[in-house]
Amino acid sequence: MLMRTDPFREFDRLAERFFGGNGTTSRPAVMPMDAYRSGDEYVVQFDLPGVPAESIDLNVERNVLTVKAERGSEYGEKDSVQVAERPRGVFSRQLFLGETLDTDNIAASYDAGVLTLRIPVTEKAKPRKIAVGAGREEIDA
Repeated sequence: MLMRTDPFREFDRLAERFFGGNGTTSRPAVMPMDAYRSGDEYVVQFDLPGVPAESIDLNVERNVLTVKAERGSEYGEKDSVQVAERPRGVFSRQLFLGETLDTDNIAASYDAGVLTLRIPVTEKAKPRKIAVGAGREEIDA
């Protein structure tokens, strides 16, 4: 099982209510994610447009997967910026991975601004058939 967490989500909601806004507006996640199970693995995809592959850092420690990425600005100090709405800086996301996932064999690929992780399910967690014996054994009483 794959579990997701964003430890600062509630803090962001409180800050938005305190410093302005009515709490009903939502801003898009900086690192939006999709996760789904496909056969014997989980697939997790993160949107990271404009992030160079070499700035992506993946780390697993005690079943916690951390994804960090950095997007810098493409304009210089002397450039006159008219609009700057795209988020920049270091972004981070953490996922708590269930005990049934094989964290030693995570595969990662990055294509067209999408980071894709493939996390296999452990052998012991895969569904398996159990043979049912025919006949009835007598039990000594």
